[in-house]
Amino acid sequence: MTEALQWLGRLENSKIVALLLFFVTFCGILFYVFTGKQRKDRLESYKYIPFADEEKSHGDSSRTDETRKVDEQ
Repeated sequence: MTEALQWLGRLENSKIVALLLFFVTFCGILFYVFTGKQRKDRLESYKYIPFADEEKSHGDSSRTDETRKVDEQ
């Protein structure tokens, strides 16, 4: 056990272990994000947010001007 800790304690070996740890974590995050039908559909719907009209980006986007006028009367 002490040999393994000494091996990790050397700078050239700890860099490799850290790289592998971060790479596995990154792959796990990608796998989590891009699997699952509901999550995929939700992420796909986000790609059009920058192109949304300014009116729709403020307030309740599901209601049009006509329904707001009818509700106000």
